Amino acid sequence: MKNYSLRRLSDGPILTAADVRPSHPQFEVMGAFNPAACVFGDEVLLLLRVAEAVPPQPGLIRVPVVEQRTDAFMLSIKTFPEPEGDYDPRVVQVGDQAYLTSLSHLRLARSRDGIHFTVDDQPFLFPDRPDESFGVEDARVTFLDGQYWITYTAVSANGPGVSLAVTRDFKTVERKGMILPPPNKDACLFPQKIDGCYYLLHRPMVSEIGKPSVWLAASPDGVHWGNHRFLFGAAGTEWEYQKIGAGPEPLLTDEGWLVCYHGTSADTVYSLGLALLDRHDPTKILDRSTRPLMSPELNWEKEGFFPNVVFTNGWVRRPDGRILVYYGAADYCVGVAELVRE
Repeated sequence: MKNYSLRRLSDGPILTAADVRPSHPQFEVMGAFNPAACVFGDEVLLLLRVAEAVPPQPGLIRVPVVEQRTDAFMLSIKTFPEPEGDYDPRVVQVGDQAYLTSLSHLRLARSRDGIHFTVDDQPFLFPDRPDESFGVEDARVTFLDGQYWITYTAVSANGPGVSLAVTRDFKTVERKGMILPPPNKDACLFPQKIDGCYYLLHRPMVSEIGKPSVWLAASPDGVHWGNHRFLFGAAGTEWEYQKIGAGPEPLLTDEGWLVCYHGTSADTVYSLGLALLDRHDPTKILDRSTRPLMSPELNWEKEGFFPNVVFTNGWVRRPDGRILVYYGAADYCVGVAELVRE
């Protein structure tokens, strides 16, 4: 993919956690990042992942979760001793159960020019199911069959899986439920059918056997998925060694389906690359990045809630043909770059 580059359009983030109002009086916003993106009318919409936490007390960690109480799901705050020594600030292990230290939801941000955004005061999609009890994360959005399909990671004590919701107006939203069970994430729909089938990229999470990889699945209706096939894995090069996963919806170009994906190095630096798939048979890989298009370079990409991360799950094509790529930086804020074909 030597004929593409990513050019940052700003030296600073276009949105940060400070731009988002907390959804609950006990919460503080830890990050507003990893947005899905789409065009809706004359606006660019971002579906921000907003991570919120309860401020800790000395020697204690307070963990927000959503639990079922009679007929409703309600917010609950669990308190645990702070782990000794260094630990991942995103996760706390209590006995045999891991908890996330923050609770994420999806929040809409709106823009006329694709650069300057205002953020809604209220959540668009807040955890409201048993499989969302630890949060709703990292959405992708695709316009297909007259509606917007939103795939997102639903996290619970049983692990992260892929859920689906649909909307026509971004006012009301219908959850379709979990379409790929744990452990799985990083799922994005193709924006049109191929030979009468819906197609989806996703990332099964491997453990003892197997390596990080991107898979392809097909469906007759967009809800029930099968014919899962390995597509490509981490090449083992320095920048995509530890993890790999698809980003936003594939874009159809005159060369084929353009796929943006992230890779993670052995020392946990997240970078971005591209793959090109055949437009008629997306199982065929025509080209792929051998080096990253973008890696963390600026201070706000290298320092944040989780450092050294650039991660995209949202891009849009503007009326003038430009492709704007929205990316999360350091699990705290959002940057924007332009994908340029040389």
